[in-house]
Amino acid sequence: MRFQVFKNGQPLDRFDVSGGYLFGADGAGIRRSRVVFDNGLLQCIKPTSESAALALLWPVEGFGRILLPTTCLPERERAYCLNVEVARARLMQIINRREEWSIFDSSQELEELSHQAQELFVKAIQRIRDPAVASQLADKSLRRAMVLSERLTLAHAETLLKARRKAKAFGRGCLGCRVDLDLVDRPGYLERLVQIAGYAVVPTSWARLEPSGGEYDFSVLDRVINRLSGQRLILGAGPLLSFSRSELPTWLAQGQMSFEQIREAAYRYVAAVVSRYSRRIHRWFLVSGLNATNDLAFTVEQVREIINAAALAVKAVNSRAFRIIEVTSPWGEYYATMPNTISPIGFMDMLVQSGIGFEAFAVQLRFGKDQPGLHVRDLMQVASLLDLYSLLGKPIFVTGIEAPSMQGQGPFDVEVAGFWHKPWDQVRQAVWLEDLCIVALGRPWVEAVAFEHLADTADSLIHHSGLLTDRLEPKDSFHTICRFREGLG
Repeated sequence: MRFQVFKNGQPLDRFDVSGGYLFGADGAGIRRSRVVFDNGLLQCIKPTSESAALALLWPVEGFGRILLPTTCLPERERAYCLNVEVARARLMQIINRREEWSIFDSSQELEELSHQAQELFVKAIQRIRDPAVASQLADKSLRRAMVLSERLTLAHAETLLKARRKAKAFGRGCLGCRVDLDLVDRPGYLERLVQIAGYAVVPTSWARLEPSGGEYDFSVLDRVINRLSGQRLILGAGPLLSFSRSELPTWLAQGQMSFEQIREAAYRYVAAVVSRYSRRIHRWFLVSGLNATNDLAFTVEQVREIINAAALAVKAVNSRAFRIIEVTSPWGEYYATMPNTISPIGFMDMLVQSGIGFEAFAVQLRFGKDQPGLHVRDLMQVASLLDLYSLLGKPIFVTGIEAPSMQGQGPFDVEVAGFWHKPWDQVRQAVWLEDLCIVALGRPWVEAVAFEHLADTADSLIHHSGLLTDRLEPKDSFHTICRFREGLG
């Protein structure tokens, strides 16, 4: 499958394929596939001739650089025009969402935008044999379609949010933040935390808590939880388990342990942590990212077993515990290239069907880095993802929320990581985070949203993504989210 790529009606001889990957009709990345730009064509290389869709970072004039998909397309000899196919996919998504959200009447301005976008696209199709002209018409259509899709998404979410406010559906734990262990003792940190959040998540790293097999070090966690306990916060902790090598104890990651031994060690560790803090921790994140990060190469059955062991360990200690399983990279970009992984929706459905005891899913939403799963997407894609999760029948926690407050370099350069409307600054971060909260909390099945960092830290996955500077000075986003929280009632 090949694509011609045009800019201002001119074919490109160079094109950056940042974020590019192929996926199938089920949304999962296609294994052993890759995307390259060569000899003036974008080439999609995959192991079979089945239909596939392409997603990649795409410039939209006046809207930003957004990771956008095409529809599923069949193989053919003639190259597709990528500009046309990206516009086609967005217009189809708008039609589908309007039907699902029952948006049959909207303002005259939005109806005019819709009419213009569709009319321009029809003209592009009529000129498809002249791809240079068709691409220009498609680009104009896409610009209008992106604005339309965002306004429809926000209007729908605000209607839902208003209904939840009226029903007084928001408790104090609907807005949260992950705690930075190294910052808790700094003057002003806790005061800022309780202004922004009604619940806090305390990180628990197996590598730190059990540095030697059977020997635990709870000193840091004890100090932090003692500080937090007097702050009128709902406390969560986790992830108890994460199977990236950096989060695993050295004695386990480098040892020659069988799966059964690892499972038993995990059970003992989880039970020890939960037993120590069960009276003060209300929400336990059992495991994070096992859909995407499986450095011990567990089989699918072993993934089920290790999660079940953690769930049973928590329940054995505290029968009233609220257990959450966290999913990372929820669009599943990693699945195309990373072995020993499971697509996000496949992972979640597997856990629901297996009968493992847990109460909710969490899904991380991080944006702003040239890394699979972290490129910038738009609000309609976020809304569509959360709507899909409603079919699982479990409450959803949106976690790990990050977006930068300034432009960066290298993998944080907006040209390869993406940006929304304008290159990132404090104002752009504030508006994006508020809109994301509106889209998420408008959905009745979303219990809470949580930010990954209250303050900027050097080791954050997305640089400058805190609501405070590294000197604990409030950014625009801090004030914006404080006002948003007050408005929830």
